Amino acid sequence: METAHSVIRKYITFLKLEKSLSMHSVKAYLSDLQKLIDYSGGVEKVLLLKSPDLEEFLCQLRDCGIHARSQARILSGIKSFFRFLILEDYLREDPTELVDAPKLGSHLPEVLSVEEIDNLIRCIDLSTKEGQRNKAMLETLYSCGLRVSELVTLKLSNCYFEDEYLLVEGKGSKQRLVPISQKAIGEISLWMPDRAALDIKKGHEDFVFLNRRGSGLSRSMLFRIIQDLAGLAGITKSISPHTFRHSFATHLLEGGANLRVIQQMLGHESIQTTEIYTHMDKTYLRDQILRFHPRNNL
Repeated sequence: METAHSVIRKYITFLKLEKSLSMHSVKAYLSDLQKLIDYSGGVEKVLLLKSPDLEEFLCQLRDCGIHARSQARILSGIKSFFRFLILEDYLREDPTELVDAPKLGSHLPEVLSVEEIDNLIRCIDLSTKEGQRNKAMLETLYSCGLRVSELVTLKLSNCYFEDEYLLVEGKGSKQRLVPISQKAIGEISLWMPDRAALDIKKGHEDFVFLNRRGSGLSRSMLFRIIQDLAGLAGITKSISPHTFRHSFATHLLEGGANLRVIQQMLGHESIQTTEIYTHMDKTYLRDQILRFHPRNNL
């Protein structure tokens, strides 16, 4: 296997010779690609990305406030890199083929109404082995505004249900405390007996959500679960796990919650250690979620 440095060096040559780009343009392409490399954790991991992973990457860009036009440019550069990987036989399939650029002039992603979320969750077949798990996952996504990567790596040791908080590990191992609703806690509790019946694989004992083989869930699996449920619920909007996160923030904002609190809950701040939260008024944060989130006003 070639080194990451070798792959990038070949890509630079490709941009210069095959695409006839100036050095200035090459640097711009590399700068955009670096965002994906940082997101993935290295060039080697970029080679393993699938379409849902790239969709989530675009959602992260949107979360950071990057304009749709800039998102489209970044995606164009990434598509160029994956075309290069195909041409050089590093990959057989291009995961960017199914990823659409954001619509210019459209500043916000799709939002589900509370009724649409309820309808989608009602379509879960609770008679299946995965039914209660899926219900617990979607309630947690919506009640806490988690990223899909944060949900699938959520640990039991980071769940403080008596205090109604989760300790969430975000990008770059940054941590934040997120209030969780009684509704979500109840659904997770109902999932626990099914979880206990699994043959849990070594190294996955602390994950809250597991697949039927006792291993951690993939982001693409959650993406497919939501897509299937949207079809059953008759929802025609283009939705993904991130839609629940954006709906969480939108419903809080529309309900009158403080924007600063919403930003903290979403993890948009650079939070390096858990100790930083000792300087925050956790009672106030919980009060904002309990007062304004639809799941706490049933």
